[in-house]
Amino acid sequence: MKDYEDKDEISILDPEDEQSIPKNYQHNLALAFAVQEINENPNILPNITLGFHIFNSYYNAKMTYKATLSLLSSQHTFVPNFKCETQSNPIAVVGGQSSETSIHIANTVAIYKMPQLTYGSFSPVQDNKLLFASMYQMVPNEATQYMGFIRLFHYFQWTWTVLIAVDDNNGDRFLQTVVPILYESGICFNFTVRLPQQTYFEDVVDVLLRHQKYFTIYTHSKANVCFVYGENSSMFIMRLLLFLGPFISFPPLHKVWIVTCHWDFGSVSFQRAWDVETFHGALSLAVHSNQPPGFQTFLQSVSPSWAKGDGFMQYFWEQAFSCSLRDPVVHGDIKKMCTGEEKLDSIPLILFEMNMTGHSYNVYNAVYAVAHALHAIYIFKSKYRTTEEVRSPEFYNLPPWKLNYFLRSIMFNNSAGDTVCFDENGELKAGFDLTNWVTFPNGSFVRVKVGRLYPWASRGKELTLNDDQIVWHRTFNQVVPLSVCNENCHPGYSRKKKEGEAFCCYDCIPCPEGTISKDKDMDACVKCPQGHYANNNQNQCIPKVLSFLSYKELLGATLAILAISFSLITALVLGIFIKNQGTPIVKANNRSLTYILLASLLLCFLCSFFFIGKPGKVTCLLRQTTFGIVFSVALSSVLAKTITVVLAFMTTKPGSKIRKWVGKRMANSVVLFCSFIQAGICTLWLSTSPPFPDVDMHSITEEIILQCNEGSAIMFYCVLGYMGFLAIVSFIVAFLARKLPDSFNEAKFITFSMLVFCSVWLSFVPTYLSTKGKSMVTVEIFTILASSVGLLGCIFCPKCYIIVLRPELNNLKEVRRMAQFNKICPKKDQIVNKDKLSEPPSFSAGKKVRRHVL
Repeated sequence: MKDYEDKDEISILDPEDEQSIPKNYQHNLALAFAVQEINENPNILPNITLGFHIFNSYYNAKMTYKATLSLLSSQHTFVPNFKCETQSNPIAVVGGQSSETSIHIANTVAIYKMPQLTYGSFSPVQDNKLLFASMYQMVPNEATQYMGFIRLFHYFQWTWTVLIAVDDNNGDRFLQTVVPILYESGICFNFTVRLPQQTYFEDVVDVLLRHQKYFTIYTHSKANVCFVYGENSSMFIMRLLLFLGPFISFPPLHKVWIVTCHWDFGSVSFQRAWDVETFHGALSLAVHSNQPPGFQTFLQSVSPSWAKGDGFMQYFWEQAFSCSLRDPVVHGDIKKMCTGEEKLDSIPLILFEMNMTGHSYNVYNAVYAVAHALHAIYIFKSKYRTTEEVRSPEFYNLPPWKLNYFLRSIMFNNSAGDTVCFDENGELKAGFDLTNWVTFPNGSFVRVKVGRLYPWASRGKELTLNDDQIVWHRTFNQVVPLSVCNENCHPGYSRKKKEGEAFCCYDCIPCPEGTISKDKDMDACVKCPQGHYANNNQNQCIPKVLSFLSYKELLGATLAILAISFSLITALVLGIFIKNQGTPIVKANNRSLTYILLASLLLCFLCSFFFIGKPGKVTCLLRQTTFGIVFSVALSSVLAKTITVVLAFMTTKPGSKIRKWVGKRMANSVVLFCSFIQAGICTLWLSTSPPFPDVDMHSITEEIILQCNEGSAIMFYCVLGYMGFLAIVSFIVAFLARKLPDSFNEAKFITFSMLVFCSVWLSFVPTYLSTKGKSMVTVEIFTILASSVGLLGCIFCPKCYIIVLRPELNNLKEVRRMAQFNKICPKKDQIVNKDKLSEPPSFSAGKKVRRHVL
């Protein structure tokens, strides 16, 4: 017991609906518990005793005026455990629980600048700062909890909800604030339901009738989440709506209830048997709270005899235990008599909780905040005055407005270990607890903390959540509920808004070719970066592979082997002709032209290697030009051989003047002239727009084609066109000379070889233009090899056959016999002396002897 006791200040609690909700009586007990702890603590306000008054608004916030005036008149003193002469000096107000009540209190106490600490929801009018200059909120700014709900919606990917708000100014403010935030966060609402302000039965029925359509839609809606804003009275109305719903054929609402920190699951006495299964798995944010040590022990000591003069105790006790404390004979009460020995821990949790609730924790901290502010004043005065001066009546009659300075800067740790302080706006600096409500068939429930909201944390990390601890409603089978307007668009699809519906309602369309979407519900597909392509599901970009005809792959190796093989065959044929250069067949076909043709064919086969392997600057410059010039030399040689045959037979006519043109000089001139034209075209090409290495990323989806850009397509086709011109001329000349009388006339073979050559290259052009990448290169290599093989085989195979396999036919006697067999008989003036045939036939301009052309 302190050696000096006096009651200097009064704390006021205003629980506005104590008459109907027994659970709210805990707020009174939290106030009494805090005052008792402070009075028994020698370290806070030594030798000073706190007292308090409690008033009720009886569901009507305007009744607060009467209570506040009664408080200021210093009447009806109530001090627990003490009965002595005291001074009544109200120093602060704690209350009320609702915004409307708090505002009505502020209208009166603000005149005296008396500190007011609200422990419930409060949404002040921002432009009236003078009215709330001395107000302190034991609840953080309610806007911060909306951010927490947005994080919660995003975490579970809920985009479709129903908004339920009380039909008053606070409900209007809630909708005006939260709707834009929802839209900005990509969350839509199906519709809104407004709950009546008062709990009159006719209002509840009116809500059911007016919103019957909405309730029916919501029952079958895909919106499995209800976002509810309201205060404790709203919970009573909501429970009444759910209770009356089945009577008008409304099925149970098995949804996820998301409720703000202003709500508490409380019931009046007659609701104790009502089923709370609907709210099983609900999630709510509550101001962070802890359990002060000794509070439950304090509650166990509470009884009707505990506080004499407590007008709330009798009503609470009778409601909580369904008994009567009055004499049934005198009052005619039919209820059973209360023994006074009932224990609070036997009451269903829906009516009363033994753990300190969030609102009670706010009341507890509010009382301690006032006490610490008074203690700070006490310490401040102690530094400059003696103990007697501090104890003087001047301290006990301290003007309330002097407490504001110390309250704003107060900071302390309460007995539960939490830090209590206010920010510059007079709002409590505290986080929120995310609570999961687990209900049971007997009407009881358990609050399970499954997360924490830290408003001051870095963006995106404000909400910490243990989702594995959350218990969902039984209808969801412990699977996270889905609350969307329609199914999510999977990766590979993008969203397309449905006309006339909320933006959360959309269709899913496949991504266009070449684009992807990696995540769900993407607004638009994105193109793959350079060097990547979309997979078949269009949900991932895959790096393109470099594509060129390589020696390491089967096709490249096969073409290289063929080129080498044909080159060796050509070299072998050339060796055979050189070895047998004195035989009639070799001499009769102009050996120099034959050697030039074989050498050019050998180079044609080797040109294929310019097209195999990774394209480089040198290979790009040489591949087409070298191929064009070498092939032109080969075709020029064929053309020269054909012209030589034709001119040789024309010289056999008497008096022919063409004889002087027949000979090696003419054949070499044809080869040089025709090849020089192609060389000139290639030189012009290289000097104006030469080929260069290039990368083609678009022709083939999955490949990056390493290729040679021809530089000038016109020059490329000029090279091809000129070769085609030489081939056509050779074909025409050979075709006209195919029936000339000669046993070894090459015209027939040249005609067939040119026919093969032209067929191959005519097929090449459309095939070349219709292919891309390595296929294009393969087509060109195959065309080079096929046309070269056609020339080699058609012209030289018959000769090699005779030279190698039938050498007995490679003599002059057999030549004459074959001529007779083919009935190719020369005229008399064309017969030469038999003795002179021992010399190999040739064409000399100085000789006047006519001979067979061999």
